[in-house]
Amino acid sequence: MLVERGLQAMSVELVSDAYAIAANYLRRSGAIPDTLVTNERLLEIIVKLLQHGECNKLRLANKAITRFEAQSDARAVA
Repeated sequence: MLVERGLQAMSVELVSDAYAIAANYLRRSGAIPDTLVTNERLLEIIVKLLQHGECNKLRLANKAITRFEAQSDARAVA
């Protein structure tokens, strides 16, 4: 299933799977709260990575985790 977002179509299933993997890891590590609410920052990171050509769900999730943690570290220092 494809959904239009701006000028680019993206796979909802791919985003959903990558988000589920990344969010599960980040919840278990304590980086995000264990709630049913979607973490908008994490979702935004995944969408940007997909728009830049990443289309493997595991790599997408791993890169999103890395960027999310890096941004969190940078915010903690500031």
